[in-house]
Amino acid sequence: MNGATVRITLNGRPFEVEEGCSVAAAVARLGVPFRHSVRGEPRMPLCGMGVCFECRVCIDGVAGQRACMVPVRAGMQVTTDG
Repeated sequence: MNGATVRITLNGRPFEVEEGCSVAAAVARLGVPFRHSVRGEPRMPLCGMGVCFECRVCIDGVAGQRACMVPVRAGMQVTTDG
């Protein structure tokens, strides 16, 4: 990481996040829940390597993307279920 930032849109709001980090890391650092359990409890990524699927988000209109496997890029539109 070089300290540079890029602008993404998360749940309709613009944010500056660290360039080169994963979408999961960016969303977690912003404190936004990824999804909720059936009981309404917030869920967060568990593995960080694409196995648990707890970090699924919609990226640029494509649902079910594993956020831990996708690096952020400028202009990215991310939507969580949280």
